[in-house]
Amino acid sequence: MNDVFPPNDLKALKETHDGLKWAFVTPDVIPAWIADMDLSTAPEVIDALTRRATGDLGYPTWLDQPQSGPLAEAFAERMTTRHGWAADPSYVHTFSDINQALQVLLHLWTRPGDGVALHTPAYHPFLTTLDVMQRPLVPIQLEPDGDAWRFEVPDLSGCRVLLLVNPQNPTGRVFTREELEELAEHAERHDLLVIADEIHADLTYEPHRHIPFATILPERTVTLTSATKAFNLGGIRCSVAHLGHPGVRAAVAAQPPFLFGSAHLFGVEATVAAWRHGDAWLDDTRALLDRNRRLIAERLPDRYRYRIPQATYLAWLHTGRPGMAEVIEREAKVRLNDGAGFGPGGADYVRLNFATTETVLSEILTRLS
Repeated sequence: MNDVFPPNDLKALKETHDGLKWAFVTPDVIPAWIADMDLSTAPEVIDALTRRATGDLGYPTWLDQPQSGPLAEAFAERMTTRHGWAADPSYVHTFSDINQALQVLLHLWTRPGDGVALHTPAYHPFLTTLDVMQRPLVPIQLEPDGDAWRFEVPDLSGCRVLLLVNPQNPTGRVFTREELEELAEHAERHDLLVIADEIHADLTYEPHRHIPFATILPERTVTLTSATKAFNLGGIRCSVAHLGHPGVRAAVAAQPPFLFGSAHLFGVEATVAAWRHGDAWLDDTRALLDRNRRLIAERLPDRYRYRIPQATYLAWLHTGRPGMAEVIEREAKVRLNDGAGFGPGGADYVRLNFATTETVLSEILTRLS
């Protein structure tokens, strides 16, 4: 067992975690909102960063050719070994994070007024991007269906892009092959670029399987991913875009080489170490998260409706009325995300981040009671 688990004591967590998640809550509030884990960093990542910090901090050999660098190769290796997808490393472009990659792609491939289809409720920064860039949201609404979620694809006329988040945030839904093939049919029919955000793929629980969309519709798909969610590296600022669409590859290649920045040396080191050497840590972490998602089902008060997520470390809780995140923080002293920010279908929900120790999660559930 790797040293995944930090001290259980809340005071110790507050003293050792000074990032955004913990920094702006009062001492009596437990933060369970923004998608950072309360867990230790994989030792392989720490070792890689330490070696780099005490070694050569000059220009890396891959600076001018990111597709031939270690990050592209590590990405291709991981896709092959974990998902059976023979991704081409020469199609890889690096960005600081998924949001930047999405904005660059929309800027190059669409114009104001072009519709973007997206399952809702949705990751709220994506909704903000569409609003600010004037790309109208065309919601593919997720509806409760027993213990899971279903959707029907609306008319996608007027859309230019299908933005597919799989596994889905905030519901934790892992789309089946049949669902992905249905979406592929719509993408073909309406000549859509598919931008597939697959950042939570490594946090999929048995018996569910993540299927890269690029294995279904390779030449229409740009795949976005990063090690930041599964390996708790949000501050590293490093992501990958696999540009399967030849027109998008050409559009990106036509831009000045440093217009959108380049990968950070430490970000590449951390990501490569995580993807190539961090799976023992990831296995321990996913086992903890699996226990936590089930503990919520056992302990959550009946006034909340909870469908156990098939992936991610995010619980999407139905409260029955809007505005409950503020009430919960004030009365239960737990900070959650307000579901209204996740767009259509989110107003009566809150999102709980359960990537913490079992002791802390137990205290959160006690407070929610």
